[in-house]
Amino acid sequence: MISTLQTYTGVVGRVLLGVYFLIPGISKITNFQGNADYMQEQGMIFIPFFLVLTIIVQLGGAGALIAGYRVTFTAFILAGLTLVISVVMHDFWNIEAGIQQAHETQNFVKNLAIMAGLMALAGGQRTHALSVDKSNSSDPA
Repeated sequence: MISTLQTYTGVVGRVLLGVYFLIPGISKITNFQGNADYMQEQGMIFIPFFLVLTIIVQLGGAGALIAGYRVTFTAFILAGLTLVISVVMHDFWNIEAGIQQAHETQNFVKNLAIMAGLMALAGGQRTHALSVDKSNSSDPA
């Protein structure tokens, strides 16, 4: 009973992390200019390049996590992306105290939790139930 529960909670967690990246990836396509404007406000450089790269990583990573394909590698890449986004886009330490700083702090801390989940997925024992990778050995990077 416990192993069945662990199997399916692991699958649900992996899929939810995938959906977490799928939805923003799609929204970056449907609101490309709005995202580009936000990146410019944050002082980003090479905006079209980094925005397209982010879309590719988010959508590709989401699909890989949902399918259970190369989970270790994918989770590690998405954790790195989340770290970069957190530091560059949610730099609450550069904002005066107020509602905007609170909002960016909340986003930064939320992203720390997402990174923790991704790193646990990348480094932890997991099942390959409902996964493209059926091997029971650890996922090769």
